[in-house]
Amino acid sequence: MKLYRAFINNLPLRRVVVLAFCIFVIWWLRNVMSTVLLTFIFTFLSINLIRFIQRHVKYRITPFWIITPLYLVIVVFLYLFITHYIPGIIDSSLHLVQKVVHFYNSRQIDHDPLINFLIEASQNMKIDAQIKTGISQVFKYLTSVGAVGATILISFLLSYFYSFEVDRMNAFGRLFEDSKLNWLFQDIHYFAQKFVNTFGVVLEAQVIIAIVNTLLTAVTLVFLKMPSVPSLAIMVFILSLIPVAGVIISLIPLSIIAYSVNGFQTMVYIWIAILLIHALETYVLNPKLMSSRTHLPIFVTFVILLLAEHLLGGWGLIVGIPIFTFFLDVLGVREIKN
Repeated sequence: MKLYRAFINNLPLRRVVVLAFCIFVIWWLRNVMSTVLLTFIFTFLSINLIRFIQRHVKYRITPFWIITPLYLVIVVFLYLFITHYIPGIIDSSLHLVQKVVHFYNSRQIDHDPLINFLIEASQNMKIDAQIKTGISQVFKYLTSVGAVGATILISFLLSYFYSFEVDRMNAFGRLFEDSKLNWLFQDIHYFAQKFVNTFGVVLEAQVIIAIVNTLLTAVTLVFLKMPSVPSLAIMVFILSLIPVAGVIISLIPLSIIAYSVNGFQTMVYIWIAILLIHALETYVLNPKLMSSRTHLPIFVTFVILLLAEHLLGGWGLIVGIPIFTFFLDVLGVREIKN
């Protein structure tokens, strides 16, 4: 009993053990991590909207009357998007792929020094094998569309139920802090608050940056008369959620499509536009939105993304930076303030 009391009174050691326990639970739930992360993201955004409206509206509005109309609007929007826009995007994407394939099968590229150089480089780097692997992965993902849709639907419903009862959920959670294991739940609450704060700062900033990048890139693509702009804009938005590396990754398909459609000059214009947009993100948006408290050196960012992708898969590219900044905050290296 004395050892137990000494452990409880030793706050640093106790929190290290609780943090290790939380990491183990997350690892144990790794098979449902997509559902957990999506539910967390949807709930985080919903609760922030609820608090924002409650702060700026004179009359007291319960979360139910705020979140229910919003979720109904989202459902209607998704229905319209799936039934009206998705078929058009798929058709334009297939047309774009056919156009690119037709270009590379034509005799026009036989005497093109740039294309010959790229072909030779791809042979040296064995890109054909990588492409085959990538295509097999694409088919694998396409066959699991139903599972992905079910995950999104479950996360959407869970976030709705949590959001409109957020006050009751908070009151229910506080009951655990008065239980016999109050020290355990107090420490879990401490780390959860830290993570929500850190994740919120990074996620909100990255979403805003992704929206700005997508809008600027879409305007550039329209100005350059590129085909299938909606498809390319969706791709840019998804990749822009990956800090730093997303811009570089999106540049590769954009360059290939630009060269296939309008030649080398358009590809150069794409490079210049992406360079300017990346400069805007690096020197204006990141310092303004994330500030120096969360802005990491590019080398550190790439290392974190590589390790997070290896450990967590595709989700690691999105949540790797928030997790790293969370540990910086917990260890006292750099405090993250909301």
